[in-house]
Amino acid sequence: MSTSALKPASPKASRHFDRHAWAAGYCNVERELTNEIIHPVKGKIPKELCGCFYRNGPGLLERNGQRVHHPFDGDGMITAIRFRDGEVSISNRFVRTEGWQKEEREGKFLYRGVFGTQKPGGPIANAFDLRFKNIANTHVVKLGNQLLALWEAAQPHTLDPKTLETFGLSTMDGVLKPGEPFSAHPRFDPGHHGSRRMVTFGVKTGPKSTVRLMEFSCEGENSGQLISSRQDNFKGFSFLHDFAITPNWAVFLQNAISFNPLPFILGQKGAAQCLSSKPGSRGKFLLIPRDCGAFAGQAPRSFEAPDGFVFHHLNAWESNESVIVESIHYPDFPEVGPKEDFLKMDFSLIPAGILSRCEINLVNQKVTTTSLSKQCCEFATTNPLRQGLSARYSWMAIAEQETGYAPLQAIKKLDLTNLDQSIWSAAPRGFVSEPLMVSKVGSNIEDEGWVMFLTWNGSRKGTDLVILKANNLTEEAIVELPISIPHGLHGSWVSE
Repeated sequence: MSTSALKPASPKASRHFDRHAWAAGYCNVERELTNEIIHPVKGKIPKELCGCFYRNGPGLLERNGQRVHHPFDGDGMITAIRFRDGEVSISNRFVRTEGWQKEEREGKFLYRGVFGTQKPGGPIANAFDLRFKNIANTHVVKLGNQLLALWEAAQPHTLDPKTLETFGLSTMDGVLKPGEPFSAHPRFDPGHHGSRRMVTFGVKTGPKSTVRLMEFSCEGENSGQLISSRQDNFKGFSFLHDFAITPNWAVFLQNAISFNPLPFILGQKGAAQCLSSKPGSRGKFLLIPRDCGAFAGQAPRSFEAPDGFVFHHLNAWESNESVIVESIHYPDFPEVGPKEDFLKMDFSLIPAGILSRCEINLVNQKVTTTSLSKQCCEFATTNPLRQGLSARYSWMAIAEQETGYAPLQAIKKLDLTNLDQSIWSAAPRGFVSEPLMVSKVGSNIEDEGWVMFLTWNGSRKGTDLVILKANNLTEEAIVELPISIPHGLHGSWVSE
């Protein structure tokens, strides 16, 4: 194992983190910038980097002295960091959702949050108010000439890719009905069927769940147009946050989760707080044939999944008679109850996510599971050109400590064939977000390119942009941003 770090962590730092520094990262974004030039404080920006790093996440976590109950309830804020000829600029804008605009005018929370944030007034004021505020805070991708701010419980918002001006809710040219769910986790097929596609889904939940699988063109004049759509029904409640694709399949894991809406209706809990694991039950892998693949038109296939819970998948691919899917498995569904303060959570009680590989044999129906790493991790990714294919390398955010749950403080490159690894660490006062792998244009070397991500720098209570070489995680550049951005969610790279 090789290790490289900005500041080599002491043995004590590898077991402990600075909790005050971590908590300081949950702050409001105070300013909106427009094309402000920024400069590295260390290293140089590679001139080969030409494009834009878009990133979404909660940007407003407190109004009128009231803090959100969980950061996932914060309003979405888009950051755009543009690269050209070794220079960098930054812009950022809140997504002007209808709910954000109303609350800006009133200066207080007017809506309940899915993860437990309450309107002022206690349970009586919140009871029977079943409205959701579309907070557009989970992901951001470019499709055609528009930027999509995604939140999986409703339609996407469209924005101008250059100015970040919010245009409003989108039906994707009539594809979606008003209020129809649209996943915050699209997958980009790099060209398995001749051209790039965005593959995504929407799920309507209940005693019986409906999954709608959609594919959109990503090339030429047809970019953004719907190529295919199919709907399939499944028994039971479906919590589907992410999925994976292969050339022939869309791969879902239907977690063994139940939903009791009564506390939500009565104003006692947020909707997500009404989810719980089903004791003694196991989830199911759901393989839905893609309309462009060899099994088009066939019924979905179902296989028993291993114990535990999955938010995110790394990748999937096909091998002989099997489909292999790599995912981050938790031993149980992580919960933040209505009386818990997320800033004071006991991390020893939170289940840790571990990267695992499941081989689903399509012939004998057996599923074999192998652990790939012992460290708590999240936001694992591969070279985007290997989406749906076997990949040798992965990059992910990990906890600094070897076992158990802890905040994400380091970036790991993992060789998925022999489990060799390299690590870049920001501990003890730095905290990392989702890494993006940007492959070098024209290269056929899988780990040639860069890994970029935002880091909360607890020492200066600000946000840094970090760019590492993808092959060995040595530093190319560190840029101190002029705004503080809270710990966030997902982002994307758009090459020019």
